[in-house]
Amino acid sequence: MTPPDATRGSRAAGETPVRHLVLFRFRGDAPEAEIGEIETMFRELPQHIDGISALEWGPNHSAEGLDQGFTHCFLLTFRNAAARDDYLPHPAHLAFVARLKPVLDGVLVVDYHPASDD
Repeated sequence: MTPPDATRGSRAAGETPVRHLVLFRFRGDAPEAEIGEIETMFRELPQHIDGISALEWGPNHSAEGLDQGFTHCFLLTFRNAAARDDYLPHPAHLAFVARLKPVLDGVLVVDYHPASDD
């Protein structure tokens, strides 16, 4: 198995992007207005934190019934692992987490390096 920071294809180890997948499950009593504010705060993080090269997000639309109550998905792309590491303790991220926690019932985070067929 190839270590996560090893060279893949033509990318040097420190240049490999990192995907940061975040799923949220909100408390049942979380007001929709607060959830909307949290969506906005998350979408604005790239304006405040260097190293985020892309952000996709959306509410769950799956018909499979396998979401375990997770309702929102956010996918951040960082230039590399160092950029992701800088994001975690960043004041804008910490402020977002502080705003999120009172209405959060569950969170799932997965970080990965995009696979390449190179």
